[in-house]
Amino acid sequence: MTTDVLIVGAGPTGLTLALDLARRGTAVRIVDRSPAHPRTSRAKGPNPRSLEILADLGVADEVLAAGSAPLPMRVYRDHHPVAETDPWADATPTPAARFDRPWLIAQWRLEEILRARLAGHGVHVELGREVVGLMERAGGRHVDVTFAEGRAERARYVVGCDGAHSPVRKLLGITFDGTTAEDQVMVSGDVELDHEDLGRDRWHQWFDADGAVMLCPIPGTRTGWWFQAGPERDADGRPLAPTLDGFRRLFTRHTGLPGRHLTRAELLSTYRVNVRMADRYRVGRVLLAGDAAHVHAIAGGLGMNTGIQDAFNLGWKLGQVLAGQADAGLLDTYEEERLPVAAWTLDLTSDRLRATLEAIREPGGNLGSAMTPETAGLGIGYRWSSLAGTEADTEPGTEADTATRAPHPGNHSPGDRAPDAPCRDAATGERTHLYGTFAGPHTSVLGFGPASAAVLREVAATYGEEPGVRACRVYAAHEDHSTAEPGSLIDDQGHAAAAYGIGAGGSGLVVVRPDHHVGVVAPAGDAGSVREYLRRLHGAPGMVDAVR
Repeated sequence: MTTDVLIVGAGPTGLTLALDLARRGTAVRIVDRSPAHPRTSRAKGPNPRSLEILADLGVADEVLAAGSAPLPMRVYRDHHPVAETDPWADATPTPAARFDRPWLIAQWRLEEILRARLAGHGVHVELGREVVGLMERAGGRHVDVTFAEGRAERARYVVGCDGAHSPVRKLLGITFDGTTAEDQVMVSGDVELDHEDLGRDRWHQWFDADGAVMLCPIPGTRTGWWFQAGPERDADGRPLAPTLDGFRRLFTRHTGLPGRHLTRAELLSTYRVNVRMADRYRVGRVLLAGDAAHVHAIAGGLGMNTGIQDAFNLGWKLGQVLAGQADAGLLDTYEEERLPVAAWTLDLTSDRLRATLEAIREPGGNLGSAMTPETAGLGIGYRWSSLAGTEADTEPGTEADTATRAPHPGNHSPGDRAPDAPCRDAATGERTHLYGTFAGPHTSVLGFGPASAAVLREVAATYGEEPGVRACRVYAAHEDHSTAEPGSLIDDQGHAAAAYGIGAGGSGLVVVRPDHHVGVVAPAGDAGSVREYLRRLHGAPGMVDAVR
């Protein structure tokens, strides 16, 4: 039996990809070599861009309910509090972005939510299955996958989401160049701790000349905390492996509180700063995503988030190719777009780590130095991409543009993240937003102004029987919408038009990819640009010329 896509690794990256493919009707399987679902909690939760993706996949409400907003930070020196700060105090939702801050949730809980949603599509993680061989014959249409138990199976595509030590990457012979900072070491784990002096409404951080301890409450638990610290060291200065007793000694040394209050420690690990990335993301029918393709400093909390965003970029492209609607060359744009993002992320996180290490040398310095507007992920775009279509009076971007642009109404060029905007449903009058229209496995074509109606009719006539393309007329507040098609929107506050550069009373067309990035911005009557772009993504089923 041949499956469409075999995903190796059932962390957030693999689960996101599996869920995106499953809802498209793709035959997908996901395997993991672990004998049981891990309860790792190293990642503290999704950033705003990942929350948008989780909303599209239908799980954001559950994620929000299971987690908590990021907490203010209380900073200590020599056992005494010296400062409090809230890096997100001034963050507020905007018309262009509903999610204004990251969200705290244990990684194992996020994985539970994703697995439950995936199970609703009839897909379950296959545990205890380790991939030990991959073979793709020249000109072949599948990959032969060998498992440790000796079984061989086939898949049209394989995606390695199997972490920094990725066996899939090693089987492909892809290099993973970079550095490991042996002197930058941290021990971490999940602990049980109950002490009246440690309120669960703060992220407590002790930074002393001889080390540090950080304790952040784990949402959904009564006494669970994320514990991070500089390690104990032996007489030669080598870091010691983390243990419960070691955590108690570190806790007492830096907090001045009795170590007996720390009653349990599990998921213990030693973290060294690794900055590495693969030199390519695809070899034939095998691709890499997440930590299998890139690892970096934890400053900014971008590891899991970059993996989730890799998966969301890749999922729709695999879906289109497997459905026969796009040439396999579409998969080349995955590396074209995401490898530069990984390179930028490595630079950003390394810079934020340096800034944080410098900040905590001074009393009151804290982990807030790791957070910048860029770590929200909302500015990441692909202006250099071959999938970035046309826009009047603009030039193609370069890879340097990757994530340097804050999300605001002026950012609507091809390749940019598509801005959100509050609207009303034209049929019911109920409040909604553009991302509600974008949600789901389809490309969206927005039409502003009466002059866009003919092109929208053409799109609907051509692709109306398929779920892959959705045409949406966006009416200005003053326009008559009494004959509006189902799914049309009213831009009653003008935010949608402003977000896409449509002037008052103006018109235009915008094609938005399934991963919420702008494909084309065109004049309202430019059927050719829209037609050509949709052909590349969805094939050419014979356009009905409704414009004439």
